[in-house]
Amino acid sequence: MPVLERYYTEEHRIFRESVRRFFAKEVTPFVDEWERSGIVPRELWNKFGQQGFLCPWLPGDYGGSGADFLFTLIAIEEAARSHCNGFAFPLHSDIIVPYLFKFANEEQKRRWLPGCISGDIVTAIAMTEPGAGSDLSAIRTTALRDGDSYLMNGQKTFISNGILCDLVLVAAVTDPHADPPYTGISLIAVEAGTPGFEKGRNLDKIGLHSQDTAEMAFVDCRVPVKNLIGTEGHGFTYLMEELQQERLVCAIICQVAAEEALRLTIDYAGSREAFGRPISRFQYISFELAKMATEVEVGRTFLESLILDHLEGREIVKKASMAKYWLAEMLNRMVGKCVQFHGGYGYMEEYPIARIFRDARVQTIYAGTSEIMLLIISRLLGL
Repeated sequence: MPVLERYYTEEHRIFRESVRRFFAKEVTPFVDEWERSGIVPRELWNKFGQQGFLCPWLPGDYGGSGADFLFTLIAIEEAARSHCNGFAFPLHSDIIVPYLFKFANEEQKRRWLPGCISGDIVTAIAMTEPGAGSDLSAIRTTALRDGDSYLMNGQKTFISNGILCDLVLVAAVTDPHADPPYTGISLIAVEAGTPGFEKGRNLDKIGLHSQDTAEMAFVDCRVPVKNLIGTEGHGFTYLMEELQQERLVCAIICQVAAEEALRLTIDYAGSREAFGRPISRFQYISFELAKMATEVEVGRTFLESLILDHLEGREIVKKASMAKYWLAEMLNRMVGKCVQFHGGYGYMEEYPIARIFRDARVQTIYAGTSEIMLLIISRLLGL
């Protein structure tokens, strides 16, 4: 029995069926069109929110239903079946909005959270800069106090949801003289349309084509001090704290993508014939599929153990880093073989395995590279 099986209720089953129907009707038929256009429609967010699928974990006081983290797992699992990785609702629901819920003041929560649930507010988070990626303490964007405002200047890049976002949480230096430098970083919410806040082009990526990823510029952008999230100078601490759930979400995405890639490949190998028999009957291919199935099963078991720890409030820093590292690498190892076993068809955009293949590559890069994950793990091992 899967580790989490005993935690599922009738509410989870109903939620899964509802999400599955939504993706079948509102997403799957249009994925190819969105991939070509490089973005999903803005109204998709509103439709998803109107069904109660955005941030269902938020308390009823803000319009949520107080759902547990298993609802997140279910939604990501069902999204994987649609083969649409461009609709970045997990980033919004389970990575960015938690910053607002945990660190924003009550006025800010009342102002923004209901819109985050309805889909009227799409969020992004701006950490990476042209010269600062894994080393967040090296960011150069500044937000200097000027009366009741911050004057923000700087550039951000590789910002997911960067075109469609209505609210972006910006990591900026509010104290250039802080020692150590990371103690001078704050988190500030900037609303779309604020003078001096400019969204750049939709970046042309090798994968995740329908997921809008943008550059951002802040040129004498005046942001009200009331948009400061939490305490000034604590932004780096907040980022480090919340990155664990971000890595958990990435691990889930990797696992379900691996499961879908394996399912597609087993189906294809069973139906594709060569030399008078299905290619799945060739010993090499059957053995490789058996190896992949084993890795996927190991990954699912480890992931569910990690989710259980998260549900029960245990410390997950080391385990989440391990999951992010191993599952992202496992996915990339596996999908290359899956494409190979599809032959020439695996190289065609019309076959979902091709999309999974190219979309998988970024998983070892964002939310902390594999190398950064290994660094974190090694330090936690006392090395």
